Amino acid sequence: MKPSARNYLKDIMTILSDENSVVKNDEKDNEENEKRAALSSALLSWYDQFGRDLPWRVRGAHPSPYTVWISEIMLQQTTVKTVIPYFYRFLEKFPDIETLANADIEDVLLMWQGLGYYTRARKLHECAQYLVKNHGGKFPETYSELLKLPGIGPYTAASISSLAFDKREAVVDGNVIRVISRLYGIQESTAISLPDVTKKAQNLMSDTRAADYTSAIMDLGATVCTPKNPVCNSCPFETDCAALSLHLIEEIPKIEKLQKINKIGKLFWIENESKEVLIRKRSEKGLLHGLTEFPWEAVEGDRSKLREIPFPIENTDWIETGKSVRHVFTHINLTLEIYQTKINSMKNESDLMNLKKSGGQFVSKKDFENYPFSTLMKKVIREADSDDQKVSKNGKKSKKIVSKTLSQFE
Repeated sequence: MKPSARNYLKDIMTILSDENSVVKNDEKDNEENEKRAALSSALLSWYDQFGRDLPWRVRGAHPSPYTVWISEIMLQQTTVKTVIPYFYRFLEKFPDIETLANADIEDVLLMWQGLGYYTRARKLHECAQYLVKNHGGKFPETYSELLKLPGIGPYTAASISSLAFDKREAVVDGNVIRVISRLYGIQESTAISLPDVTKKAQNLMSDTRAADYTSAIMDLGATVCTPKNPVCNSCPFETDCAALSLHLIEEIPKIEKLQKINKIGKLFWIENESKEVLIRKRSEKGLLHGLTEFPWEAVEGDRSKLREIPFPIENTDWIETGKSVRHVFTHINLTLEIYQTKINSMKNESDLMNLKKSGGQFVSKKDFENYPFSTLMKKVIREADSDDQKVSKNGKKSKKIVSKTLSQFE
């Protein structure tokens, strides 16, 4: 056979081989698409029968992006049970985006108090003002445009886009990560696997019922595919779940827990002659910024570090009450020991002026309800107002004076 003929046959064989590969790839893609469609359909069928009825939810796309937005922001780091009463009260006070935009931030924080993570409330207010000023009070529909709004990241942008506008944008929260990781048997830590989880979640989305799919997969993670003791025999993915077949349900997903920092501090309960208590607005950026509080300071470490924290007023008696509050933040275990003093407006005139210059003011205890206190400060109020003072060895209630007035040493 001539070389040219051999080359011709070789070319023909190559073409046939390539065509065969394309056909096989197409068949594989078709099989994967059919598999994804079947999984998505099974999930939606389960949702149609077992999906939760929630106050912010409708079947299909929600007619109010504002309602979706408020609920999704509230649900971040907070349980559904906790959110429901706050959701009702918030919408009663701020029924639409214009009302929220025109509200005083103090009123917004007051309605939010107890939900925690107060940056969410401040960003809600900021975003509402931005939308009214720049978008006529309307939400953009696309994921990319939603991402440009203040306080809206990938999760919230996907939530609004899918739940309010029925767009195929995968929402990836803790529930979705758990469902997708178990379904596909992803054993890497979530910090590493998140891009793959997001891609798989996007591929699994329904082509025609994006809003319902988003609600369905979050419900599945919240009620069936739970972190502990999942109800696998009620799961629409039971026969396809890789983690179940590999006996790795309890090990997947692999979540690396944050190491918490222990902090100890002093809280200063300062009363005047009228028994009014000193409060201030927290000016420090970050944790609890903008909320009402009693003066306090904390340092990293244990109780031995308390001596490093000075008292804000020197010329007065500071009493160690024996009372304390503990609060857990995302990355901090905080303990505050409560110290009390009663100051004299004449003797402590300069201290009072300095306190007022830094934003301090005295208010009656009955007016506390008008100020946006954090959950931490509400704990302080309950503890400071209680009668269970420190008990001495002879069984009598006692208070220990830990810092005397200067006049007592003269």
